[in-house]
Amino acid sequence: MFRNHIKIAWRSIKKDKLFTTIKIGGFAVGIAACLLIALFIRNEVGYDQHYKNKNQIYRVVMQGLFNSETVKSTHFQLPLADALQSDFPEIIKAGKVNNIEIFGAGKRGMRLEGFNQNNFEDGFLLADQEAFEILEINLEQGNPETALSNPKSIVISKTKAAKYFKDGKVLGETIILDNDSSTPYTVTGVMKDIPKNSHLNFDFLLPIEDTRMSWTNQNYFTYVLVDPNTNIQELEKKMISIVEDYVIPAQLDRGRAPDFIDVLRTIEYKLQPVTDIHLYSDIKMADGLKHGDIRFVWLFAAIAGFVLLLAVINFINLSTAKSANRAKEVGLRKTIGAFKSNLIFQFLTESIMFSLVSFLLGILLAWLLLPSFNSIASKTITMPWTVWWFLPMVLVSALLVGAIAGLYPAFYLSSFKPVNVLKGSLSLGGKSGKLRSGLVIFQFTTSVILIIGTLIIYQQMDFILKKELGYDKEHVVILEGTNVLGKSTEAFKAQLLQLPMVKEVTVTNYLPVDGASRNGNTFRRADEGNEGRGVPAQIWRVDYDYIKTLGMKLKEGRDFSKKFASDSLNAIIINASMEHELGLTNAIGQEIDNNGQMFKIIGIVEDFHFKSLKEDISSLSLVIGKDTGAISVKLEKGNVNQALASIESLWNKNIPNQSINYNFLDQEFTRMHDDVQRMGKIFNSFALFAIFVACLGLFALSAFMVEQRKKEISIRLVLGAPFKSIYQLLTLDFMKLIFISICIAIPIGWYLMNRWLQDFAYHITIGWGTFLVASLIALTIAILTISYQSVSAALIKPLKGLRTE
Repeated sequence: MFRNHIKIAWRSIKKDKLFTTIKIGGFAVGIAACLLIALFIRNEVGYDQHYKNKNQIYRVVMQGLFNSETVKSTHFQLPLADALQSDFPEIIKAGKVNNIEIFGAGKRGMRLEGFNQNNFEDGFLLADQEAFEILEINLEQGNPETALSNPKSIVISKTKAAKYFKDGKVLGETIILDNDSSTPYTVTGVMKDIPKNSHLNFDFLLPIEDTRMSWTNQNYFTYVLVDPNTNIQELEKKMISIVEDYVIPAQLDRGRAPDFIDVLRTIEYKLQPVTDIHLYSDIKMADGLKHGDIRFVWLFAAIAGFVLLLAVINFINLSTAKSANRAKEVGLRKTIGAFKSNLIFQFLTESIMFSLVSFLLGILLAWLLLPSFNSIASKTITMPWTVWWFLPMVLVSALLVGAIAGLYPAFYLSSFKPVNVLKGSLSLGGKSGKLRSGLVIFQFTTSVILIIGTLIIYQQMDFILKKELGYDKEHVVILEGTNVLGKSTEAFKAQLLQLPMVKEVTVTNYLPVDGASRNGNTFRRADEGNEGRGVPAQIWRVDYDYIKTLGMKLKEGRDFSKKFASDSLNAIIINASMEHELGLTNAIGQEIDNNGQMFKIIGIVEDFHFKSLKEDISSLSLVIGKDTGAISVKLEKGNVNQALASIESLWNKNIPNQSINYNFLDQEFTRMHDDVQRMGKIFNSFALFAIFVACLGLFALSAFMVEQRKKEISIRLVLGAPFKSIYQLLTLDFMKLIFISICIAIPIGWYLMNRWLQDFAYHITIGWGTFLVASLIALTIAILTISYQSVSAALIKPLKGLRTE
């Protein structure tokens, strides 16, 4: 019997090639989209799952109240880890990690001893021995117990070891960083490559050399390994004692005011599971790492479900729409004794066959599209062919989806009464007309919501790229790794200024883009003494040409000048936000205190964005200081390639042993918002998927409608109905459904995207124009889809439609 069902199902598939193609094609596209999103979600939720003790590893997070606002941080004092390990028996081990550029993390120039050629490498991280063990760094060479015990030791990844040491001899070799031969580093270990889906990605691990056991400087991530039986909530409550036992006494010794101590007493310590860091970290933590967002994971999961649901809806729509073609078959089989259960099984078999073929094509399509998807999502996802559960899961999913998709059509088609069918009184697919209309509305509602989302994301990205930032990011080249210039930095700067295409040059790695140096401190008004309220602010070390090179504007006062000897000692320029936070009026000439060091305000710079537009502009100050990590060159408008060639030639004359490495400031700013661009591209891709599937169904239904009304159309044509009348007859009903879809989609789309925009401190206002454009796109696509069949029907010869009458 089953073999007979297979034969009939195959015959049915071959009989109507158009509907079969649309059924399988729509199904396959929906499955491919669903599979791609599933692989993306699997990658996102798989972050930091490689740790054997993942349920015992936590990162410490601080939260407290400052000016009635909740503040959070993941950077702590150097001695915190030791205090946690000694004071709380539940904590087996506590370690420190530093990812801040000014301490030697991030990007650095490196070369092997005995070689002149420097290479610019990213991925340096600082850690102590305890963090090395907590984070389960696996060594292929070297002793894990002593890998970071020497202050001048370095552990490198397997990939970098293969790059620099072709003969395989690695341990004991010497590496020179930043062209500083006076402080060589010895390779003490080769570690396995850190998985890509780890919140910490690095290729070079250095020991922490900072020995200042101060409770006032906060620069380190703190990780703990807890006993498996620990009650985390109870431990967090006990950890509050750290503030009273260590932090407050240290601040009182410095003469801090009671108001500041009251702020410290609002501090709480929280333990964040290492597996939550990637998806559940608050932007307020400002940890400098790249994160995902669990809300986007759920959003993409919903999109995957909707796209697959659209494909299933197409199947149900087409199956019920073609009911007339199977009606006589059902009537005859029932007449000769077939049971309803036999017919249900027959139609379910067909549905499952469709599903199996669609899954095969969908997986193939997903595999072909995966490289493009990886490029859009900035991932390195692979098809899990070798994972034991993949193929069984695909088979079970194909059977399950096929059964669910075929359930309603099977019961609907098997319910036909033989008498009605053989008399010819069966309504040709009409009983399920309301259901099909409802399903079309659902399909296009989903598509319109995705179109609205795509438009708003692109509008927000355009707003970000065109927003006035408070500095001029155009035509600024950033030369990286320039600390290798050493004492010749100023001479190189002077040579750059001699080039005809160069307007200005500034030497510092403190730049308003991600990956640049940062340094946070606390300031207070000098006239209020220790009683003054502390204001957390950035303090950037820059040179005399910083403000004019980046095109910043002074609100009051003056710029730094070599004419004033005191500018290099105690002059400071603050931004407008810092002026406001300090409560200053007539700020020029007033003094502010930075941990005992007095600075005199000589200027106030207009606020400029130095973080993502998701965050408000915060307090920032500029002082004259030495930081040679980067050189920014402002170019004249014109032949940029010629200017770059001149700069490279000059670089090669000064540093022949290191290739030049540069970026453009505007490109670095754009990279700060890569997550927005990626989301827009992903939304756009799956909006196209959804629209394609919906249009396939609409095309097939319009073809069916024309087929069912062929005689009616022929009669109307014989009676003189014009082309316009026939066209309207066939398209008007569908247009009504599309209008209903638009009316439902607009408030849903507005609500969802308005929620998304709240993540940005600076964002667009959603206007009605967006919904109008989305509606026009949906209507245009729908009209084009339906028009082919409608125009064909209006142009048929009446004799062909009436020749059987």
